[in-house]
Amino acid sequence: MEYRFPPDFIFGTSTAAAQIETAFHHDWQGIVSKDGYVFDRTTDHELRFKEDAELIASLAPYYRMGLMWSKLQQTPLANLNPHVVNEYKKFLDDLQSRGVKIMMVLHHFTNPIWFAKLDGWENEKNIYLWINFVIKTVDAFGSYVSHWNTFNEPNVYASYGWITGLFPPFKRNPVKAARVVKNLGKAHDLAYDYIKEKFPHQPVGISHNSVVFTAENVLGWFPAQLSDYWFMEWIPRHFEKVDFFGMSYYARLSYDPLPITYIDSPEKIKKLGRPHDDMWEYHPEGLRTCIDRYWKKYKKPILITENGVCDEQDLLRQKAIKDYAIILHQALQDGIDVRGYFWWSPWDNFEWHLGPTHRFGLYECNLETKERKPRNSAELFKKLAYSKRLQSL
Repeated sequence: MEYRFPPDFIFGTSTAAAQIETAFHHDWQGIVSKDGYVFDRTTDHELRFKEDAELIASLAPYYRMGLMWSKLQQTPLANLNPHVVNEYKKFLDDLQSRGVKIMMVLHHFTNPIWFAKLDGWENEKNIYLWINFVIKTVDAFGSYVSHWNTFNEPNVYASYGWITGLFPPFKRNPVKAARVVKNLGKAHDLAYDYIKEKFPHQPVGISHNSVVFTAENVLGWFPAQLSDYWFMEWIPRHFEKVDFFGMSYYARLSYDPLPITYIDSPEKIKKLGRPHDDMWEYHPEGLRTCIDRYWKKYKKPILITENGVCDEQDLLRQKAIKDYAIILHQALQDGIDVRGYFWWSPWDNFEWHLGPTHRFGLYECNLETKERKPRNSAELFKKLAYSKRLQSL
């Protein structure tokens, strides 16, 4: 059987600047990851712009990316660093010459150290500092952009930074977590207004991390319900001024009452007989569950801003590309306005607090040399992205 996607359907790959560029005065720099690597040198992207532009263009006609705030604006309210602007523009010119269209992410987890020292997103007075960066970034790079994504996964950012304490600033304070969400929401609305004033035809949206929360037993019921309400309902309410609803999806997460993941409780997942990648339960049907939920709630065009699997062997990744494409195709057949799909990620990167040994790339990135080498999944995704067709037995 052949699955055909509409001619204007977007296929792309997705990265975050901090995970692929060498750290520069941001609040993740120097952190030791779970696998023992230091968050500093990641994949040498800034030294390989030409090579990476070719790689990105070979995989798909769209690319979701961000720029490193700490490199561009090195002190509060400063003009953007002209050398850094020039380097990014050369990279974007190269992508543009290869026909690649850009979704630009304005905030993807990291902040300049100077911003963090001012209490970052906990302090409402700091919103204007980020908006100053946004205005200058939109003015400098807006002509390269087809879509804007203000904040990447604010629900992950607030939850991991202020509830689980796994991300900077490593706090466990639900009251401050809620304050951060409210400040991010206010900042999003201001950024939306400026972009639409400057580039009225460029769609602006959010990227929301979506998860299917379930309970394995009675003890898991309350934490699953609470997680669902906070993560999937309460936080998205603060980001409703959008042209599209962007969502990432990776997993179903069950509780017993603790969360069951392959990262922290691999024996439990094995005992339950659940398929999994190297991090989470593999449950592709959950993508449709989340699409249905937010389509019903918002009736806004949906873009899948991130989706992928952590799979060093590259076997599940090849299966996942097909599984997820079929689910997207069915959603389109059922009348849901899904506009596009971005794969995470073109090459292996530094997976935040877990480290670079967690492999998401269509290309392998050598941990020492940083050489990129295609996996079999790269060719599979390329065919899907450029032909907009999937052959399935």
